[in-house]
Amino acid sequence: VNPFLSLLHSIASGLSDTELSAMKFLCRDKIRKGKLETVRSGRELFSILMEQQEIAPDNLEFLKRLLQHIDRGDLVSQVVQFEEEEPIAPDNQPDVHEIPSAVICDNIGKEWKMLMRELRMPEAKLDRIEDAYPFKLGERVIQALREWQRWKGKDAKVADLIKALRGCRLNLVADAVEE
Repeated sequence: VNPFLSLLHSIASGLSDTELSAMKFLCRDKIRKGKLETVRSGRELFSILMEQQEIAPDNLEFLKRLLQHIDRGDLVSQVVQFEEEEPIAPDNQPDVHEIPSAVICDNIGKEWKMLMRELRMPEAKLDRIEDAYPFKLGERVIQALREWQRWKGKDAKVADLIKALRGCRLNLVADAVEE
């Protein structure tokens, strides 16, 4: 299944009639009135927008703006996540048992972002994690480590994590991970 079409299907399925109507209104400068009047579902609207090249897998700004205008931040988050995700080949899956997440989570605290930056994680991914867990520091650390593992795949090594911890002067945490 095409991930982009799956995303659009998921978004369309979550739209109420009122939200669809609002989106159609916002598209009046993109789609002629007669064609808009025939639209009965989000999928139909998205098909037209794809035909007119207003939305595409590598061009989702208009879709995000539409969703923001109808106050569907949850759906905007889905689009952002789709944009940030990189396809992972099955043979590039990280070994979930390799990274000692609990040890790091119990000992790192507010320095989690500094560690992730040392591991070269993109700032957008860090912001998304922070926004998703505004009051749960431990969950931020766990999710950041999971995201780093997914991002690096088989290249997510404990040795790199220890090196990054030492680079952040978190030597006690690095020692605990080595044990």
